[in-house]
Amino acid sequence: MAEEKLRKDQFLTTVDGLPIKQTYSAEDVKPLEAPGAFPYTRNIMTQGYRSRLWTMRQYAGFATVEETNKRYKYLYEQGQTGFSVAFHLPTQIGYDSDHPLARGEVGRVGVAVDSLQDMEQLWDGIKLASVSTSMTVNATAPVILAMYIAAAEKQGAKASELEGTVQNDLLKEYIARNTYIFSPGPSLRMATDLCAYCATELPKWNSISISGYHMREAGSTAIQEVAFTMANGIAYVQAMIDRGMDVDSFAPRFSFFFASYTNLLEEVAKFRAARRVWAKIMKDRFHAKNPRSLMLRFHCQTDGFTLTEQQPRNNLMRVTLQVLAAVLGSCQSLHANSFDEALALPSEEAVQLSLRTQQIIAYESGVADAVDPLGGSYYVESLTDQIEAGVNKYLDSIDKMGGALEAIKKGYIQKEIMRSAYDYQKAVDSGEQVVVGVNKFQSKTKVAVESMSIDPGVEAKQVARLKALRAGRDNAAVKKALENVRKVAKTNENIMPALIAAVKTYATLGEITQVMREEFGEYREPNMI
Repeated sequence: MAEEKLRKDQFLTTVDGLPIKQTYSAEDVKPLEAPGAFPYTRNIMTQGYRSRLWTMRQYAGFATVEETNKRYKYLYEQGQTGFSVAFHLPTQIGYDSDHPLARGEVGRVGVAVDSLQDMEQLWDGIKLASVSTSMTVNATAPVILAMYIAAAEKQGAKASELEGTVQNDLLKEYIARNTYIFSPGPSLRMATDLCAYCATELPKWNSISISGYHMREAGSTAIQEVAFTMANGIAYVQAMIDRGMDVDSFAPRFSFFFASYTNLLEEVAKFRAARRVWAKIMKDRFHAKNPRSLMLRFHCQTDGFTLTEQQPRNNLMRVTLQVLAAVLGSCQSLHANSFDEALALPSEEAVQLSLRTQQIIAYESGVADAVDPLGGSYYVESLTDQIEAGVNKYLDSIDKMGGALEAIKKGYIQKEIMRSAYDYQKAVDSGEQVVVGVNKFQSKTKVAVESMSIDPGVEAKQVARLKALRAGRDNAAVKKALENVRKVAKTNENIMPALIAAVKTYATLGEITQVMREEFGEYREPNMI
């Protein structure tokens, strides 16, 4: 009886606090549109995965470009259908590997990319005109994309042939992730410069991946994740329009990035609600005419926040549920985390198992055979409506503040996420929110998992490579190119052509970013308490 009472109390609400009735019926459901029809609740495509499976894009990067290149080739041989680059922290915040602030961080949580030379070697033996690449980088996204374009051209590819995505979402950095460099104003300028350049020069490239994932990792609820991501999306679209661009010239290449949490049905409803909300925003607020401008296309990553050090193989079940949620929610591409990520960077065995999880769900489970197989479920449809209503309530509040940028400056979004994270941790600490192996069903037996480690000699090797690069390049050409970057940074001119010219001289990421630091200044987060 005690166990029965616990379960009854525990499941009265979703993780988001949405009330759950014992039974749902037709009275809880509105009429459904067909898949591929506005507002795209069920799917942006008529045939869903029947015409094409989602892209299996395992996120990877560590140590040197040579080691990461080997991992990419390994994953490709195992059936991965798209690449996803993890850069180490110094690259993400604009420091070369020999900078004092990079000490101890080189190659630790991603691959070290300091120059076009590194970018060229990262893709050795991989034809960039023939693959789709996602690059998770924000503050230095314009410089990294410039290197990618230049590396592809060296292979003989044209920029117009390149397919992929660069995250380029600076606003969420101030909310949840904090790998920013400049203040919001210059950062928004850089992000929109990249988007505008891609709209004309890289028509197959997704110029931004507006990200809720990091907010979920920071502790947001499902409703908050969608709402704050939509608010940032509105800010980016408006910034592009303010540049004088027609909404349909760039919006079809705006993409999104969400987390997939373990609460299966709530997550499916979240993805369905997000598509509906974005379609209505683009049609009603921005008057987009091209149907592709209304379609929310999103990459998904299983939620690293849920992975536990205790009983790490339990994470296999969590990741499987999260992959299933993303697929039932009709994602366009997907990364499945590895079970050992609470311990270290994933081992080769672990990443293969993560990829196999996607492949088994794709080819053996049958869930990809029908479009929106949970469509019409009384419970899922009711949750979809409730999440949409919660998202719109937040968007109304943010609009009254003057939009996402003002809400970020006031600390509103950050405080809302902090509150939710605190509430969740309290629930875990009290046992109200069960985490198997952590606060219930614990085991005193220590499970041995062979973890991956980074060779401490990586840093010295990368620093030596940088030293040799600087000695062997045309430093007069580098100086001239950097001065041109400085000149353009002082104007409203699009900075992408100047960055591409600079990386082609083998100016390093740190040298280029330093010029912009001097022109734009650096941002310091205000006290949120």
